[in-house]
Formats: sequence, C-alpha cells, structure tokens
Amino acid sequence: MNQQPDLMGSLTLEQLQTYDRNHHMHSFTDPDALRQSPPFVIESAEGCYVTGQNIRLLDAMAGLGCVNIGYGRQELADAAAHVMKKLSYYHSFSAVTNPYAAALSQKISALAPDGMNKVFISNSGSEAVETALKLVALYWHKKGEPNRKAIITRDYAYHGSTIATAALNGNREMASQFGYTESMHVLRAQAPYWYREGGDMSPEDFGLAAARSVEDIILQAGPENVAAFVGEPIQGTMGIIVPPSTYWPEVERICRKYGVLLIADEVVSGFGRTGHWFGQQALGFTADIMTLAKGLSSSYLPVSATVISDDIAGVIEDGVGLLQHGFTTSGHPVTCAVALKNLLLIEEEGMVEAIRDDKGPYFEDKLNAALQDHPLVGEVRVCGLMAAIELCKDKSTRDQYPLELALCDHVGQGALMRGLIVRAVGNVVVMCPPFSISHAEMDMICSVLAEACNDVYAALQSQGS
Repeated sequence: MNQQPDLMGSLTLEQLQTYDRNHHMHSFTDPDALRQSPPFVIESAEGCYVTGQNIRLLDAMAGLGCVNIGYGRQELADAAAHVMKKLSYYHSFSAVTNPYAAALSQKISALAPDGMNKVFISNSGSEAVETALKLVALYWHKKGEPNRKAIITRDYAYHGSTIATAALNGNREMASQFGYTESMHVLRAQAPYWYREGGDMSPEDFGLAAARSVEDIILQAGPENVAAFVGEPIQGTMGIIVPPSTYWPEVERICRKYGVLLIADEVVSGFGRTGHWFGQQALGFTADIMTLAKGLSSSYLPVSATVISDDIAGVIEDGVGLLQHGFTTSGHPVTCAVALKNLLLIEEEGMVEAIRDDKGPYFEDKLNAALQDHPLVGEVRVCGLMAAIELCKDKSTRDQYPLELALCDHVGQGALMRGLIVRAVGNVVVMCPPFSISHAEMDMICSVLAEACNDVYAALQSQGS
C-alpha cells in the first residue's frame, strides 16, 4: 500500500510552535501566555490518551467532553475516506440532499424522545442553539404571538460563543468583552446549584425552589412575552452542576402551564454521556427542542443538530415559504457519514448501557471513596461519565477559597504532572472521560486527583490558609 506524504514535511517542533505563535489565534487563550511560552503540540491520540512532544496523557476530559467514542477509531476514518472519495461535498439548499444527511436525520429522530422527528443539521453547538432560537422566533410569529421574544436562561449557563448564544451564558464576559450589552430579551433564573446556593434546604426542596424561580420570572415578564426557557440538563461547562431530582419535572410543568417552549441544550449530555441517550431521559423531562453536537460525531468532524417536536414542526412548516436559514456545510455528506457511523458504533457496542450499568456507578463510587472525605473537597458530583470535584475551605459552611488562589488550577497542574488531563473551572475540577475508559483508568484518575489535592492542601496548610 502506498504511504501518503506527511503534510508537515520536515518541519520541526520548534518551527511549528513559531508558526502557531505568529499566526494562530487560539480560543479562550490569553495571548500573553503564548508570548511567554510556546503552545503544547498534541500530535496523536488513541483510546483515552493523547500524545504530544513525547508525553502521553490520560485525557479525562475527552477533549472538551466530546470525543465520546475515544480517539483513533479506524471505522470513522474509513467512513470519512470512503464518502470523501465518492461525494466530497454538496449543499442541502433548494430541496437537495445526500444519502448521508438523510440517513443521519432518520437515525437521530429514531434515537430521540418520542415525537421529535425533525432535524436541522449544522456544524457546531453554537449554531445548533442559534438555530433553535430562530425557530422559536418563527414559531411564535406563525402562531400570531410576536411579542413572545424573551428567552429565560440561568446563572452558570453555557450555550455557545456566537453573539446570540453568548448572551445566554452565565459567563457575562463572553459578550461584554466585545462591547455587547446584554440582550433585553434574555432573562435569568436561578441555577439548581444546591451545593453553593441551597443553604439549609434539602436538595429536593431546593430543586423545587430553583425551578419556581423560572415561574417567578415568567410572571414578572408576563407569560405573553416569554418565548422559551433554555437549559442544559446538567450544566457542564460551568462545573457539572447536577440538579436535584425535583428540578426538571417542575421546570417542565411550569413551562407547560404558561405555554413557554422548553429547549434542552444537549450538546454535552447528548448521545450517552449520562448513561442514557439523552440527558432528558436521565433527569425525567421532555423538551420541545433539543440541540446536539459534540458526541454526535465524537468530534471527529464538526457537526451538530437541532431537533424539534412534531407539534412545533407542524406550525413552522405550514405555509412558511422559503426557510431563510442555513449554512454552506449544513448536512455535509462526509460529516454526516462519520456521525452516522459514530452513532452506530455506540449503539452496537452497548456503550450507553455500559455507562448506565457499570462505568458510571463505578466512577462515582471510586471518586467518592478517594475524595469525598478529603479536607479540600466539599462535594463530588457524578452523573454517568460527567463528574465534578468541588473544592471548599470549610466543609461545614461550604465556604470557598478565593478564586484568586486558583486552587483548581494547581490541582489540575498537579494532575497533569502525573499524566492526567482534567479541567479547572473556578473552584471545580471537571471530568468527562471517553466512553472507552476502563476501570483501571478510572482508578488512575482517582488516585492522581487524591495526590494532587494532597499537595495543594499541604501547601495551604504550610501557608496557614
């Protein structure tokens, strides 16, 4: 078999780092950091591990909580190569399709909760959420209620990085840094973050209270002015906030009561990460619209989807004329083929069931055993293969250390020095490992985090903190 030429030719690591520093603008990166030291170059990956600069690391974040199936699956490379040779591209405008977009749409609707059978394919989670917002606006316009413009989001939310989706986020700097003031149509409800905001309430009582903050906002704004509520089933990016069991059923009841559409942002939780195909199924509610990305193709190629209920589709598609929305690469044949193969492999190999019945419970038990009693740890949160370690200053009061101490960054750095990638989010260590992770690899995660926490706690004690 002929060897394919290496696109990098004879470029050295130092040359690549120089090219990158001079020309590549990085996401969520301080440019000063790149000026002070060169970027770390990841060169290969397989299973749960990534390798760069002769260093092999266990990636407990699966990239950005997205490489669900694990790195380096030959089946996905073969699917991409086969389709790229046969149909490298065609658009999905003007009533044109391709076999892979059609088959992927059917597969998503078959896996989705009952009554969700229309799928709009795009390229990223941000585009999927933006599509949902536009379809909500179209729905209410067609229903003759154009004043329903307000979107309710929550503290600690993350829904994307475009102008519209950034306005929904709990991280306000994602909009304000660029000079955009907060949209007058975005309203904020309390997050179901029991550990930080539950006070003396039980998790179940706090779940109801947090849900009823949504009702308070609807009543303050006037139900006739509220278009939709959008929420991640589990708030991932801002700290794996697992809501109390009472929360989502009550939110759904409130939305139904006032005719407010319910959008589930399943970009992280979709396609098995919770031990169910979708987070809605794990947490006991049904949305009108859901957004999907990351795990749809395990991020081997960029692809996302917005799935809408039959009832909403019936309103939107009734005499709408030309739907004035789309992207050049919506329904791209190669990305759709890879996504379809990815979903088939997850299904055929029983990965979702393995997370539900084995890997999720094992991970939770091991993390709790290793860290729940640690003096630096306030709470361990786990749902399937989504996990968080919340650091605290005082277990009894749940007080936090000042963020300026960057304790989670130090824990993360300690883990990295031991060969483990986790993510620091404020005072929370976040993990979303690949579905292919083994018990032994989960054991390694737990032991490394315990050691890293020991080091940070010892340093605090020596400083009298």
